[in-house]
Amino acid sequence: MEKTLYIIRHGQTDLNLKGIVQGRGIDSPLNETGKRQAEAFYTHYRDVPFDKIYTSTLVRTHQTVAPFVGVAKEQLAGLDEIGWGIYEGKEQHPDIMSGFADLIERWRKGELDRAVEGGETPNQLAERQRKALDHILSQPHERTVLICMHGRAMRIFLCLLMGLDIATMDDFPHTNTALYKVQYDGRRFAIVDPYNIEHLAGLLTE
Repeated sequence: MEKTLYIIRHGQTDLNLKGIVQGRGIDSPLNETGKRQAEAFYTHYRDVPFDKIYTSTLVRTHQTVAPFVGVAKEQLAGLDEIGWGIYEGKEQHPDIMSGFADLIERWRKGELDRAVEGGETPNQLAERQRKALDHILSQPHERTVLICMHGRAMRIFLCLLMGLDIATMDDFPHTNTALYKVQYDGRRFAIVDPYNIEHLAGLLTE
């Protein structure tokens, strides 16, 4: 069963702009730039015959795909952002940035069962993503799907699809509404359009 997956990150939020940690536990809406990014993505891809749109349970993904009126949508908790625990809702001041840097370096070294206090590990996130992916692949009538998720989660999801070590997650760049187009031939996944930001002229953010 072949499928084509269009995988995007949500549009910008004010917390993105202010450098405040979001994660799974912060349900922030899009700001005006994020809404323009969502419209720009829609304008660029509105003629793609999506059979289904999958989102996380968080409002920023719902709002990003809202312009696709008339396309069936389903939210999956497995697509939620990683839980950043005690960092969520806090500004990225030097102590937090130092903690992030140390944690990400440990992840790069393969320590994938480490997490921020009260947060999720990459392996825990990957486990719920596998369940979401199994559900998406189990729908034979959905040949072309749009998946809207989150930055860190998207990087780990791409590792799962490509059969890569999750420790390499940071090899995948992302920005708000950046697209990875992935082809599935029934056995393997292949990225056929990596990090496409053509629709973001004048709207690029970190």
